Amino acid sequence: MRATSFFVLPFVALAPAAGATAVAKTRAASQRVSYDGFKVLRVPVSHANLHAVNSAIDDLGLSTWQDSRKPGRFADVVVPPAQATAFAERLGSIDTATTETTMMMHDDLGAAIAEEMKYGAYEAGSLNDTWFHTFHPYEDHLQFLHDLQALYPNNSEIVTSGTSLDGRTITGIRMFGRSSSSSSNKTRPKAVVFHGTVHAREWIATMVVEYLAYQLLHGYHAGTASGVNDTSGFLDTYDIYAFPIVNPDGFVYTQTTDRLWRKNRQTTSNSSCVGRDINRNWPIAWAAGGGSSEDPCAPDYRGGAQADAPETAALTTWLHGVQQAQGIKLYIDYHSYGQLFMTPYGYTCEAAPARSKALLALADGAAAAIYDVHGVYFQSGSICSMLYKSTGNSVDYVHDVIGAENAFTSELRDMGQTGFVLPPAQILPSCEESYAGVQYLLQTMD
Repeated sequence: MRATSFFVLPFVALAPAAGATAVAKTRAASQRVSYDGFKVLRVPVSHANLHAVNSAIDDLGLSTWQDSRKPGRFADVVVPPAQATAFAERLGSIDTATTETTMMMHDDLGAAIAEEMKYGAYEAGSLNDTWFHTFHPYEDHLQFLHDLQALYPNNSEIVTSGTSLDGRTITGIRMFGRSSSSSSNKTRPKAVVFHGTVHAREWIATMVVEYLAYQLLHGYHAGTASGVNDTSGFLDTYDIYAFPIVNPDGFVYTQTTDRLWRKNRQTTSNSSCVGRDINRNWPIAWAAGGGSSEDPCAPDYRGGAQADAPETAALTTWLHGVQQAQGIKLYIDYHSYGQLFMTPYGYTCEAAPARSKALLALADGAAAAIYDVHGVYFQSGSICSMLYKSTGNSVDYVHDVIGAENAFTSELRDMGQTGFVLPPAQILPSCEESYAGVQYLLQTMD
């Protein structure tokens, strides 16, 4: 991305959206949060400017999309119109290098969101690959799964892994081949599980998990007919479960009220702030220091107790059942953004799984397969080493407690050009490269 100093760009001061903070935090709110005129800036963080950059962010009460407290990374900062001048002055007072290397991700975040929300029209029963050209409303995502299952009724079934706080089912699709032709089959092969959109604003994860399901079923039938498609072997080898949206309440809230909402929609006693970070709520190293927050207003709030989010409780129960019935060969939790393919652990950088070498080799291979599709580079390594300490996360739990043989998390596109508000033109390429990574894993795992 081209380095652009935002200080030389024209700026018209606009009043911030009335009640934006309250809307984002209050359970009963329904007014849409406006990001019109907001800028998103990528500020490089070094040892030299670490304190000054974070002081500016904290003093002005700004939110960030990326962890800004690790030298060598970036602070992706959301700046309301009313604070643009003050933030510019604070950065300008640090040093010339910080000013000159600050990059513009979004000059008008509201306009980018409006473009992203130009949903494609979809009619029930009309499923084809044009689905992956635009984003879609929640109800259409449910219809997508039902239409996909209807296309391949002999090799799929709709499944649920629990219920959200607001009573929405966590809906997915199970895909299987000749070796596991019905849900009552007592000799099922091992399971593969894909999760997406645990963080509500990460819409590309929804599309990628749906694409995996679409291609696996389409490829199975094409391969069975032709005898040459490698995909045909995947469903005969594994039962594959895909859950595109495991945080349905949060996802709906991003579409109706606040596009940048991250958590679920659960209230907390004695606090007006709403939501738990489901990916800090799993019962492993839940309250270990430094990997989550005990503040209900924080984006990574871990909850009042481990697995006290109904979504987490439902997912853990369902995964234990699958492990007991079949065993889990592979688990991948899809997120955005950063272009990373990562192994356990997140809760510590001081320890590694017993099979760490094998997991890292698989992650390296998946990243290479991803690169071969569109030349997009994904880094690989452990969650803690590549990102930050992350306690109570799903991958650590599924690996250590559930006992899945292989567990990974992937941060999808991009590298910080647009962040969470990804242009629709990047949906299909992101899906295609992610599928290549999955193909590599399914072909390579012992």
